[in-house]
Amino acid sequence: MPGPDTNLNVLANLNVLELYVRELGHAVVAFSGGVDSSVVAAIAHRALGDKAKAVTAVSPSVASGELEGAQRVAAHIGIEHEIVRTNELAREGYRANGRDRCYFCKSELYDTLAARYPGVPLLSGANQDDQGDWRPGLKAAAEHDVVHPLVNTSKAEVRELARLLELPSAEKPASPCLASRIPYGTGVDPETLAQIDRAEQAVKALGFPVIRVRHHGILGRLEVAIEDLDRALSAEPGIVAAIKRAGYKHAVIDIKPFKSGRLNVEPARPATSR
Repeated sequence: MPGPDTNLNVLANLNVLELYVRELGHAVVAFSGGVDSSVVAAIAHRALGDKAKAVTAVSPSVASGELEGAQRVAAHIGIEHEIVRTNELAREGYRANGRDRCYFCKSELYDTLAARYPGVPLLSGANQDDQGDWRPGLKAAAEHDVVHPLVNTSKAEVRELARLLELPSAEKPASPCLASRIPYGTGVDPETLAQIDRAEQAVKALGFPVIRVRHHGILGRLEVAIEDLDRALSAEPGIVAAIKRAGYKHAVIDIKPFKSGRLNVEPARPATSR
């Protein structure tokens, strides 16, 4: 449990961040409703009031329920919230799904926001931990002069800020776009994204909140959080059936627990399927 010194450090960081954002004068936050963008939105609202706006992009690559979650968090914060539609699937680089796919996704997002809010600083939730990961989206952000208030704040510190601010997304697990479930080099299309979404929603409905369904053609490979893996393996027949109902011919539960970004570092080698 954090002690008083920890809480003071978090509060001091919050004050510094508020001063930094206040100097911008006005801002638009690229707001997914995840913990990082939620903290930025809360800080922007505290610092700028009605001169701050949170904007959530929706497209076929956004998982079901994410928009509703973002709306709830924005209402809790009290920040003005708008929704825009993006069309990353119109970009060949995104559909090709190379290792730079996120560059094209973020380019679409920031092009859309810059055109809709010309001259207004754009803020993202990128944090210190993101700098050491494979994040081609940061290149797109740099090309659009996007501001990253949390760039010197670790993910753990971001969650501490979220708890201090009593944000409902403080413990929310990461939820990247559905295309992140597709191995690099396999094309992205609306039908595949919808199939992945159906499969994940079906598994979540069985009581497994932190998962990924990795798409391998006719095979859906489920990764489950380590704390739920044994329970999932015990319930394998029902889970496999749920994934198949989403449109996969075969399904398997990976014996390795869920790891964010696994497709960045290792190929999938499902041993068996049903």
